[in-house]
Amino acid sequence: MEKTQAPPNQLLLRIGGMQCSFCASTISRGLSRLAGVVEVSVSLAHEEVLVQYDPGRVSEGRIRAVLTDLGYTLRDAGREKALEAEKKELETARRRLLQGAALSLLSFGLMLARWLGLAETLGPWGTGLMPLLAVITVFGPGRPILLMAYQALRRGIWNQHVLLEFAAFAGLTGGALGLLGKRFGVSALSFPAPDFFAVATFVTTYHLLSGYASTLVRVRSSEAVWKLLSLRPPTARVVRNGVEEVVPLEEVGVGDRIRVRPGEAIPLDGVVVEGSSYVDESLVTGEPLPVEKGAGSEVIGGSINGPGSLLVDVRRVGEESFLERVVHAVEEARARKPGLLLLVDRVLAWYVPAVVGFALLGFLFWTLGAWLLVGSPNVGRAILAMLAVFVMGYPCALGMSSPLAMIRGGSEAASRGILIRAGEVFEALRRVDVVAFDKTGTLTQGRPAVSEVVAAPGWSQDRVLRLAAALEDHSEHPLGRAVVEAAKARGLGLPEARDVSARPGQGIEGVIEGQRVLVASPRHLRENGVAWDSLSEALERQLASGATVSGVAVAGRLVGLIAFADAPKSDAKALISSLRRQGIRPMLLTGDHAAAARALGEILGFSEEEVQAGLLPGEKAERIHALQKRGLQVVFVGDGINDAPALTQANAGVAIGAGTDIAIEAADIVLVSPRLMAVLEVFEIVRRTYGKTVANLVLAFAFNGIGVPLAATGLVHPVWAMVAMVTSVSVVLLNSFAGRLVGSRPARPGFARPRVT
Repeated sequence: MEKTQAPPNQLLLRIGGMQCSFCASTISRGLSRLAGVVEVSVSLAHEEVLVQYDPGRVSEGRIRAVLTDLGYTLRDAGREKALEAEKKELETARRRLLQGAALSLLSFGLMLARWLGLAETLGPWGTGLMPLLAVITVFGPGRPILLMAYQALRRGIWNQHVLLEFAAFAGLTGGALGLLGKRFGVSALSFPAPDFFAVATFVTTYHLLSGYASTLVRVRSSEAVWKLLSLRPPTARVVRNGVEEVVPLEEVGVGDRIRVRPGEAIPLDGVVVEGSSYVDESLVTGEPLPVEKGAGSEVIGGSINGPGSLLVDVRRVGEESFLERVVHAVEEARARKPGLLLLVDRVLAWYVPAVVGFALLGFLFWTLGAWLLVGSPNVGRAILAMLAVFVMGYPCALGMSSPLAMIRGGSEAASRGILIRAGEVFEALRRVDVVAFDKTGTLTQGRPAVSEVVAAPGWSQDRVLRLAAALEDHSEHPLGRAVVEAAKARGLGLPEARDVSARPGQGIEGVIEGQRVLVASPRHLRENGVAWDSLSEALERQLASGATVSGVAVAGRLVGLIAFADAPKSDAKALISSLRRQGIRPMLLTGDHAAAARALGEILGFSEEEVQAGLLPGEKAERIHALQKRGLQVVFVGDGINDAPALTQANAGVAIGAGTDIAIEAADIVLVSPRLMAVLEVFEIVRRTYGKTVANLVLAFAFNGIGVPLAATGLVHPVWAMVAMVTSVSVVLLNSFAGRLVGSRPARPGFARPRVT
């Protein structure tokens, strides 16, 4: 019998120190080379790595060790501690940057003194301090970069850290050879030592600046998101021996009883043992209308309790709970999410070996080439050419072009109430084919409202609504609140209702103007002998549209019905129309039932095939994954717990800020307000920011792309390499924050025409 292979274990780790998609590639390649590692998925946006491995061949400790050897840190899985770790990383990056800046300023001062002919007045300081400053910078604040470059290089990984160290050590080597040449009178090594040492100091400091900028973007986004998430304390009120106490959620076990007060979120899955209320499960199931709960009713963690107090017996915790199953679906979605290589890193992927190639070409030209042409090699010029290529080749401006544009774009978005959590969004959204939406709370208000009042012959709509509102004014039921709001909106005065009694699941009744009035569901009215003959067609029509219906009976006779629906947001239809005009196909993916989804789809302009209803959380992610396998770029917009896997799976997930913390955590973009048109503003900001990034790369490459071949000739002085580096960075800074030096706005928004059929 063939032995069945056990499924691999999964290890999810939060990583610190990631700066770009080269880091993601470095981690993926480093771990993939371990025997026993089956698959590695790295999320740069969430700074996480998901490793599938065979525990019989490789240990969890070995996996962790490789990550730390590569120079990355492992963060605590808790959100608050992770944010604290990010802040510490930012403070460390800031301290190293300040140290490098101080050393660079001192080095520049010595260079300036030398240019002004004041070097001799400095005595031995003019010669000895420059190499000291360079060595301190490279091995002091620049030491973490050096370690990361070493670990990457020994694994055959060529990234931006390796290129930085090529430039820095070229500066140190050129300076050292220049000192030796001067000391022993070797004319072939008459290199400008101070200039080379200065370059080593400056390039290291610029690399520290680039790393600090990337870290700053991430920490600021995490802080903004944390302010939203911290509004929901992770605790529960546990009743033990008749005493109610607040304890951390992780300390609650199966069999514990928890008290859920009106308006609170239900922390865990369980069964109601005492009390009655209406529970809003829309953030979990997608159903917009509250569900009646009493003794024996099941409740789902994450749903919102209504007006009553509930005592819940906890039945599922940990991996068995609904929330944990959603988290598991999120992890699977993250593992399947398409990888993304940023534009700047696609450039660096061939730029790094090109620099090394030009350095070797310059060396060979002045050695073997010179020997073939003039009969003798010029070793000094060959060494100078090779070192100059490495110095000129360090892409300070290339490395900073994307982070600077992201800072500009992120700041603009934040001013409009849009939090962009990851710079990869600017790359992911440069082409959008499909925007998929959740229904409840995203495209709709997320609460019931009166959609229609139908009166029986001889009665008016206002009279029916007036009687129902007089009773419902004594109720806390969400449907009752909707009736009262509708009556007030019409300016109807409410008569006095006496002997009012409301029973969960049975409606509400009382005496108005001497007659008994009953407002209840169709089923309950029939059970009380009320016939629906006169309004049966209207009832069937409303139910077919997905509406919830209450009937109004006076003295045992049906006088009208009131239909309830979750009304669309005021700007929902305009958003769908705008997306179509831009060549983007909208879709509706909802856990709500099909009739309600179709009805909303017709109102907003979705076609029948664009509406998919009754989906579980994992099924939403599956639908998005199927679109991605067809080569489509998919954005998902949602707000609920059941949206988290889809938000993660999408190329870019957009969460409504009023949604759940799980949805916010899973998203790449958070809309602080429920304003849907902000989705279009996101696309507009992304388009401009991506154009700015391209413009920055053009400007940066104009210096490095021309400078590197020139340096290979051996005719470029290191000072000019340093000047070119400073100039290119300054130009990129100016283009990012002061204006537009290179045209960055394409004629069209840059979104591809939909290829969905």
